[in-house]
This record gives sequence, structure tokens and C-alpha cells, in this order.
Amino acid sequence: MAASSIALNRFGFGARPGDVVSGDPARWVLAQCDRFDARPAAIAGAPSTASVSAGLVAYFAEQKAIRTQFGPRAPKPAAGPAPDPMAAPVPAMAAADPGEAARQAARQRAGKVSRDDYGAAVAARTIAALTGDAPFVERLVHFWANHFAVSTEKLEVTGLAGPLEFEAIRPHVLGTFADMLNAVERHPAMLLYLDQAVSVGPDSAFAARRAKRRSGLNENLAREIMELHTLGVRSGYTQADVTEIARAMTGWTVAGIGRGPGARVQDDSRAGAFVFLADVHQPGDRIVMGKRYPAGGEAQAQAVLADLAVHPATATHIATKLARHFAGDTPPPAMVARIAAAFRTSGGDLPSVYRALVASPEAWVTPPVKFKSPWEWYVSTQRALGTTTVQPGVTVGMMNQLGQPIWKPGQPVGYDDIAAAWAGPDAILRRVEAAERFAARAGPVDARALAPTLYPGALSAATAQGLARAESPAQALALLLVAPESLRR
Repeated sequence: MAASSIALNRFGFGARPGDVVSGDPARWVLAQCDRFDARPAAIAGAPSTASVSAGLVAYFAEQKAIRTQFGPRAPKPAAGPAPDPMAAPVPAMAAADPGEAARQAARQRAGKVSRDDYGAAVAARTIAALTGDAPFVERLVHFWANHFAVSTEKLEVTGLAGPLEFEAIRPHVLGTFADMLNAVERHPAMLLYLDQAVSVGPDSAFAARRAKRRSGLNENLAREIMELHTLGVRSGYTQADVTEIARAMTGWTVAGIGRGPGARVQDDSRAGAFVFLADVHQPGDRIVMGKRYPAGGEAQAQAVLADLAVHPATATHIATKLARHFAGDTPPPAMVARIAAAFRTSGGDLPSVYRALVASPEAWVTPPVKFKSPWEWYVSTQRALGTTTVQPGVTVGMMNQLGQPIWKPGQPVGYDDIAAAWAGPDAILRRVEAAERFAARAGPVDARALAPTLYPGALSAATAQGLARAESPAQALALLLVAPESLRR
């Protein structure tokens, strides 16, 4: 790979027709930080946290009304004999009690709204990646969204995953890690996904009033903050530290959504927003990794996060992930050390970290160092074809087919960032089939003329020969989209 091709493909999302790297490739990459638009038209028009939350608040209010009218959900019947296959089927709704039928209907309506919000957010993310003038920064946005992963299996999270990226990550991608961390951990998508919204201080006033009802401390978010978001595994913290952070974060919840303490906040103007409830907070000082944090309500957990954000272990953890993403599945130790040092000395200033990343010679080695994930490959193919807009369902369906549904990794660790996760034979076959469909719909495109502009100074003789021998323009284009140059960066 020539340096200009590395700038376009390893640091960005691939060239669009007419894209040219001017001057020094490293400076060209970093200059994108000056023109990044955190809120382009596609993102500005996408569903917001407020609009998605309003729908969720309405759904939970409807469920509450159903409970008031019909009573609590009936217990599931004990398993009985298998139904007679010859008997006439009984419609599910008719067989259910009226309350259960009402619950199912409400959930179906809410599910459709959430899926529509999700599809619109996926389309907005895709259009921003296809049309933005700062693909390096767009790539970093997606890197951080995977670092702070949520997964959309929960109804409450389906429509909020996009706003988490758009409102908590994009505005801070060129700021400090501490500000991004604080914004992410306070966003309703994260609070709901990792059950922080239902966490209650065992000795809080709220718990005392509900002595006969089940409520307690939830450590999910605290654990992932330490293990995934900041320090990383095997970095010196203990289970006691996790518990102390969980206690410090009690009271951090979401207004009006779900069945946690925040559901009792009925102020429509705050619906779906972060809220701190002092009567849910565990009283007392906290000791985390040997440091005492005095009692202080909401500020106690914020103080813990501020320290974790600039901890040396956090610097190493973030540096390792960035080096893996840009310089190969086995992060070069010297590069990790260089990026970590920039993180530490700057107090987590992300532009300083990115400058150290781009200045690292390990990121500019000429052999391809990364196998593209399905998302990276999809975006690069659409940029190559000059695509500037997509319908919501198209990208959703394509990413499901390719095996990397957007914002749905199924686990808080996010999607793997190594070739072994994406380079299997079946995964390659899916890309070949998709490339054939893209080429068939693209119209007249001269792949032989396009290839050198996509991969300047990096097109292999074998790929050029394959394109020349193709039986049709569509076949040549399909071959180009799954050539080694298009699969690796």
C-alpha cells in the first residue's frame, strides 16, 4: 500500500470517485479534524434521545394503565400435555386473558416504533460515513461507539443506541476522554442497557420505604466501566472496587422509563433524561482503588469517573485498542507506549492521542495490516460506488446479512476487532454475493479506470489482470469490490 492509499483506506473508509490525497498523507489525515461536522444534516434529522424517550415513556405509561385496569400479569401455567395436532387452532389473542392481549398489543406497537427509530438512525450513520469530509474522524466515532458498546436486544435500547452515538460520542470525539466517558455513562441507552437505572442503594431512603419489595444494588455498569470502558482487565482493581463504584452510582437513573426508581419522575420535560435521585443513593464515603471519595451525592460517582478517565491503566487500555485498530491485530508495543504517553501527558486530550497515532510509523507500514469488518467493507464499497443516500431498511438488512448488525454485538465488549472474527469462508461468500448485487445495480462503471483511484499506487498486478479479463463491466466491478485491496486495509 502506498501512503496515499493508506491515508484513504486504513485511516479512512475508502475513496469516493474524485477523492485525492493532496500533500503529505499524514497531514491530510489530521487536517480532517478541523473540518469534522459533529452534526451534519443526516444526524440532525435522525431520532433524538428526547423523541425516542417520549415514545418509551408513553409505552410504559400504557403498560401501567393496563396493570391498573386488569391487574398484574397472570403466572405462567404449568407445563401440560402437548396440544392435539388435529384440533382446531385457537388464536393466541383469543386464548389469552384480556390483560395479556392488551400487553402484547402495546408491546408490538412500541416495538415497531423502536425498530423504525433504529432504522432511521442506522441510515443517518451510514449517510454521514458516505458523505462526510472527515472519514478519519467518522472512523474514530465508530471506534468509540464499539468501545462503549450497547446492544439493541432490549426494547428500551433499540431506538436509543443511535442517539447514544450521535449525542454522547460525536460531540466529544475531538474533546477529552473524560468528557466522553461522563456523557456516555449518563446516557439513557447505557443506563438502561446495563441495568444501572434499577440499581438502588441498600441503605438508601428509597430502599427503607420499600423494605418488603425487592430492590437492590446492581453492579453491571460499574463492572463494565472498569473492565471495558477505562482500566481494562488485569489492571489492579478488585471486586470490592466494583462494588464501591456501584454504590457511588446509585441514584443515577432515567426519568420516566422502565420500572426503576426513575419511573416515578413524571415530569414530561425530563422524560428519558438522566436524573439523579438522592433518596436512591447509597449514603457514605466510598473507597476505590485506595482513594477515599467523600459522600457527595451525584458528584461522588463523577469524581470516581474523572480519576478513572486519566488513570495510567486507562491510557494503556485505550492505546492498545487504537493500535490494534490501525496497525494490526497484534498491537505493536512501541506504538502502544507512544499513544499511551500522549494520553497521560495530555490528560486524555483526544486530538493529542490521535496525533500520536498518526505519527506512529507502525500505522504506515506498506503491507495491509487489517481485514475489514463487514461494516468497514460495506461503507467502503458504497463510497467507491459514489452512493450518497440509503433507505433505512437497506443498510439494516445488509448488515444483518453480513453478520455485523449495527449496535447489536450481543455483549458489552462490542464487536471483535481482529481478522479471525470476520474472515471465515462463509463470511467471504456473503461479501461476494453482496458485491455481485451492488455491481448489477450500479449501472455502467469502468472498474479498470476506477481501481487506481480507489487504491492509488497500491493496485496489484493480479487484481489489474483479473479486471482486464472480466467478461463484462458488472463482473469486473464485482471482482474489484472483493479484491484483496477491497477486503484489507
